Amino acid sequence: MLFPRETLLELEASRLAPYAQKAKDTRGRMHPEPESPFRTPYQKDRDRILHTTAFRRLEYKTQVLPGWAGDYYRTRLTHTLEVAQVSRSIARALGLNEDLTEAIALSHDLGHPPFGHTGEKVLHELMKAHGGFEHNAQALRILTHLEVRYPGFRGLNLTHEVLEGIATHEAAYVPGFKESYQGQGTLEAQVVDLSDAIAYAAHDLDDGLRAGLLRPEELLEVPLLKALAQEEGLDLLRLPELERRVLVRQLLGYFITAAIEATHARLEAAQVQSAEAVRHHPSRLAALTEEAERGLQELKAFLLERFYRHPEVLRERLKAETALEGLFRAYTRYPETLPKEVQARISEEGLERAVCDYIAGMTDRYALEAYRRLFP
Repeated sequence: MLFPRETLLELEASRLAPYAQKAKDTRGRMHPEPESPFRTPYQKDRDRILHTTAFRRLEYKTQVLPGWAGDYYRTRLTHTLEVAQVSRSIARALGLNEDLTEAIALSHDLGHPPFGHTGEKVLHELMKAHGGFEHNAQALRILTHLEVRYPGFRGLNLTHEVLEGIATHEAAYVPGFKESYQGQGTLEAQVVDLSDAIAYAAHDLDDGLRAGLLRPEELLEVPLLKALAQEEGLDLLRLPELERRVLVRQLLGYFITAAIEATHARLEAAQVQSAEAVRHHPSRLAALTEEAERGLQELKAFLLERFYRHPEVLRERLKAETALEGLFRAYTRYPETLPKEVQARISEEGLERAVCDYIAGMTDRYALEAYRRLFP
């Protein structure tokens, strides 16, 4: 038995909730092209994203701890895969389009430069006089312009809804794109935003404990962690590896369940009956329960103070700032040191933007090696 695209579209429309974004209702692509005979448009988008250079580079871009700290810590790639898993779990329970959800999740961090949010802040400061830098906007540049894989157009020519999911990620304003994507975004995009916050909070906690930068007894300061530990019979004064994994798993499950229940309650109250109604609703519908949201904010505040501002993390941040500032100033002062393909983009993009695109695409180790070559 074969399931061609037309059959897949019919099956999808028949089983999804009224407020889900159906692939049959896509607003299409910027450049007309034949669709796949055996994949829906969002499945095709997901596959295109997986094959990009930008996606592969995420393996060597920092989440919090740099790659040289050890092989077991999250990278930007493993974080992206974890967001995809969490968001698909929530989407499935709510009757949403899992393919669209996954495509947005897999592409949501493509615009991150090396060294995580530190790299983003450095590039934004350096680019203030030239339009700034923001990772959502950079993801859209990658997806619509910088990845060149097809002869008929630049970018991946993704569907409107996937690009909308990036343009409205974290409700951010993305110059040049937000104007085309008004409203709250699809519920699939909103679920990815929520899943991003859930995944990084739970897994950054895991990495901090594994690295020894967070001490188990410190977790007693977070009411939610204390309550979950008591439920599981865990002693936070001593937390061996297996019990740490139990705690993180329970935390993740708690947030996922809270997201499903709270979002379902909001959908029931709002009585939205279409994806368009979701877009134009006065507020976002994907949310946590009040208790879980309070717990998430307390956990994030704890991680900010005890992990993200830990002296070891700040030391690595200083290295990143030094490397990226040095690279930017060297390349803009001596553009002849840039690769030929980057030099060729200067007339079209401007010197600073071409340099920024080049640096933003680097992995952590490539950026450090480039810095060492210029400043031995």
